[in-house]
Amino acid sequence: MEDIATGRAEATEASVRVNEASAAGQSPLQYNPLPVATALAAAAALAACGGGGGGGGGFALTAASGSGTQAGSLSSLASTSTGQTYVYTQAKSDDEAARFLLQAQFSASDAEIAAVRSKGYLPWLGEQVDREATQTGWDWIASKPYNTVNVDDMIWNQLMTAPDGFRKRAALALSEIFVVSATDIGSSWPDPMMAQYWDTLVRGATGNFRQLLEDVTLNPAMGYYLNTKGNQKENAQGRQPDENYAREVMQLMTIGLYQLNADGTLRTGADGAPLDTYTLDDVTNLARVFTGYDIDIRSDEKSGTAGAFTPPGASYTIEGNGWTTRPMALVASRHSTLEAKFLGATVPGGTDGKAALKIALDTLFNHPNVGPFICKQLIQRMVTSNPSPDYVKRVSDVFANNGARVRGDMKSVFAAVVLDNEARSPAGLGDPNFGRLREPMLRFVQWARTFGAASTTGNWKIGNLSRPNDQLGQSPLRSPSVFNFFRPGYVPPSTAIANGKMVAPEFQLVNETSVGGYVNYMQGALQKTTKDVNVAYASELALVLDPGALVRRLNLLLAANQLPASTVALITSALNTPAVSASSTDAVKLNRVYAAVLMVMASPSYLIQK
Repeated sequence: MEDIATGRAEATEASVRVNEASAAGQSPLQYNPLPVATALAAAAALAACGGGGGGGGGFALTAASGSGTQAGSLSSLASTSTGQTYVYTQAKSDDEAARFLLQAQFSASDAEIAAVRSKGYLPWLGEQVDREATQTGWDWIASKPYNTVNVDDMIWNQLMTAPDGFRKRAALALSEIFVVSATDIGSSWPDPMMAQYWDTLVRGATGNFRQLLEDVTLNPAMGYYLNTKGNQKENAQGRQPDENYAREVMQLMTIGLYQLNADGTLRTGADGAPLDTYTLDDVTNLARVFTGYDIDIRSDEKSGTAGAFTPPGASYTIEGNGWTTRPMALVASRHSTLEAKFLGATVPGGTDGKAALKIALDTLFNHPNVGPFICKQLIQRMVTSNPSPDYVKRVSDVFANNGARVRGDMKSVFAAVVLDNEARSPAGLGDPNFGRLREPMLRFVQWARTFGAASTTGNWKIGNLSRPNDQLGQSPLRSPSVFNFFRPGYVPPSTAIANGKMVAPEFQLVNETSVGGYVNYMQGALQKTTKDVNVAYASELALVLDPGALVRRLNLLLAANQLPASTVALITSALNTPAVSASSTDAVKLNRVYAAVLMVMASPSYLIQK
């Protein structure tokens, strides 16, 4: 066990058996592959494990008796018009508390488990949404010497250390809908600009969707990414407004391609075909609204002025970075004043640019598709890939009315996602179609937070982990395109998931290369304690002489005790061969902890979060 990279033969056998099961039409979640003889063997099973969802159970926005009092600014949830009652309001075990925490944020600690059990789900959430804001990503970068940290350092620091884990988890989910990628973003200040975009999503996670939509639309990072920066009106030479943002804000960020019922199911015409939400004319007309905007560089920030910035050791100046903290400004002379008709709304000819933008964003915000389209994706990111239509409708109803007649209250929407009976019911644990594949970046952040990762330099030099062959194959704020790392409707081809007409979005990241790359990268991350970011594993080392206790701790904190008894027994047995004694060297003891963590984090029952 000292060499945790052994066992490639067992890995191959596991992969073969899983592929045989898939070929036989068995559900990947029902099939129990070869027990985890080594971490690599477990990881080999990843490609055939599935995520899904289903179930039912009544949702309740009214707390059941014995649930304790409502907390903080989520109190309006108790008076929504759904007329249903929460069934699961209190964690009755550490397992239930850990399961809730791993959906609502990134990780679960002993203290957090105790807090959730003591307070109840809704009061705990109320405290989280009411927490004071923590240091922003922009301020963190600004606190460092010029060019010593970048957007990757910033986002890892935010995700791995910020005490408001619920808010940051929600913001990360939003980053996969309102996508801006730091890859090839451009500008003289890409890192502060991307940090400010992240901060916008963090604010939006507990704000209102309408404000978030406006903040995203006018954000400089979005302006660079989807071409609203410098987008100009039509002219006599044939120039037309760029349509990129107009198209994507509808397709990806608000209403989607097809008309939806409130439960997320497709509306269809008489011929049974889905109904489009918008036409090419809608895109062309809406694009006129998004003209005339550019970054807001003020006179004292311009290159060549006294207020410009001179990089250390440079003989030239660049503009200051103050514009990265401000929304784009409207240049009226570049804004189209033609009439614009879209989605049943009209912007009259000659309308001022700001008034036109308000009409457009109000129209998108109030479209009936927004609730089900956005809420289903948030459920997929945090709870289950295939939520029931009833689940989607309950959360969509909260988007429409948070109980205080407020539409788009995101803190209530996120609370509804994780408090729903379908999310909290123990029935999901036994449902082979419930759950989701943990994204690689979430596994990595969970590892860091669970074991108290620290940065030697304070700069969190982890970097971009997008390579699938020897890294995670995913890195936050580094989506390969505006379509995110994966599609919400992705179906792994030729699988039981496809046969069951289900989806498994995160599986779009999975292939033979990415499976091996994840395990190999994590093996290195666990052991390279001389790199900038490392952990001490103090609590785990205290249990290393008792493998059973060590595995029980890891099972609870990492997997909410969802590893099957056979996997627990196998890992425990492997850790006993040979046994670690009090006289073993520190290196031997650490290696045993590394092995335990890696085997748990590579096991199929961990990779599929329920």
